[in-house]
Amino acid sequence: MTYDYIRHGTMTLFAALNALDGRVIGRNMQRHRRQEFIRFLNQVEAAVPAGKMVHAMVDNYATHKHPKVRAWLVRHPRVTLHFTSTSASWLNAVEGFFSALTRRRLKRGVFCSFVDLRAAINRYVGKHNAYSKRCTWTADPKRVLAAIARRKCLLESLHEMRRRRQAFSPNNRRFRVCHQDTHRLEL
Repeated sequence: MTYDYIRHGTMTLFAALNALDGRVIGRNMQRHRRQEFIRFLNQVEAAVPAGKMVHAMVDNYATHKHPKVRAWLVRHPRVTLHFTSTSASWLNAVEGFFSALTRRRLKRGVFCSFVDLRAAINRYVGKHNAYSKRCTWTADPKRVLAAIARRKCLLESLHEMRRRRQAFSPNNRRFRVCHQDTHRLEL
């Protein structure tokens, strides 16, 4: 950021990725509240052919769990929300679209108003949909599960080290003994 940087506000982009053909349904809104999320869900439901189920991967943002959103889901049984766990946004395929949008269109863009920003995003979504491809998972499941196991082991060892530091003060002789038998994990 430079000294003359002026922030003119924020905008929310709700997006749904069809994993079968790669097309994106996007909607720009000024805020990220339950009202806007329900409007977006209505747009998604209208775009999906009747008889097809809608499975949406969403993060644990409070808007997605609001009682009015839950009531909307009861009235629309073909829509199911699946909540990703914290730090697991890589499971959500639409995050790749958000990443590409940021890198290819927004990162070094200059937008003088919300109208300019909204137009740029809508053009990018339109261009993306014109050349969309089926979403394919290319990662080897064994490697993904091995990485998860390594991360779990690392987190457990970090928690154990933190527990040990809390149990023994640095002035205590037992602290030096416990500190020496900790091991380093390599990923």
